[in-house]
Parts: sequence; structure tokens; C-alpha cells
Amino acid sequence: MKNDKETLAIFDNFKIRRIYDEKKELWYFSVIDIVAALTEQADYQLARNYWKVLKNRLVKEGNESVTNCNQLKLQAADGKKYKTDVADVETLLRLIQSVPSKKAEPIKLWLAKVGYERMQEMVDPELALNRSREYWQSHGRSEKWIQQRMMQPV
Repeated sequence: MKNDKETLAIFDNFKIRRIYDEKKELWYFSVIDIVAALTEQADYQLARNYWKVLKNRLVKEGNESVTNCNQLKLQAADGKKYKTDVADVETLLRLIQSVPSKKAEPIKLWLAKVGYERMQEMVDPELALNRSREYWQSHGRSEKWIQQRMMQPV
């Protein structure tokens, strides 16, 4: 996926890794990160095990959502990139229905908001620049650093 943008999104203090496929104009989200948020599981390995068990159960049930999950290399906490199960919003919405969680509805609303924001940014790219600037400011980056970052060629 050349020219794709990998970013982090935050949902209730859970980091959700995502990547935007410019060619398909689709966001792909880490399934394990979504499962961690749904199950409120801070331990990555426990969330990974939950997804493994859920995936096997869904396959046995004949649920085709699992077959719509792809693997893409996403950056892990150690800074390295590993193949990770990802899914687009449509597939995630189907998978979320399989996880008993009080977080299911808030995550559905959050995914809809992310999609809507991306559509707005496509119409008005300045919105994306402002979002980036606010994100970096919230992480303590200096105005000089932000300006340099925004002026870098892609």
C-alpha cells in the first residue's frame, strides 16, 4: 500500500493503530487494538489471545467477517513493524457485534465519527493540518518542531 498513512487514534485511552489506504480510500484498524478497547484489556497479549479465540469461534460458525480481515505491517510498542490483523470499518462493525461489551455502541459511534472526519478532511485539507497541529501540541511538541514537521516533504 504505497503512500498509505499510518496513524494512531485514541478511544477511551486505548491506542488504536490505523492505516489509510489512499488508493481504496479506506481506513484499516488493528483488530487487536479494537478488541482491547472493547474488552477494556490493557494487556496486549490477553487482547491478542481473546482475538485468537474469537477468530476461531467465528470461523467455526461460518462467519465471513474473519475472511475480510487482512494483515498489514503496523508499528508495535517496541517501534518495529509486525504483520497485524486489520479490518475496514464495515468488517469491524460486524466483528464488534460478536464481542459482548458495553463499549460496543461507543466504538461504533467513534468509528462513524472517524469516517466522517476523514471525509471532511478530503473536502478541506486544512482540517487535517489543524488536527495534526492540535495532536502534536497535546503531546508537548514545540511550535518550531510542529512547523518543521509540517514543512517536510512527503
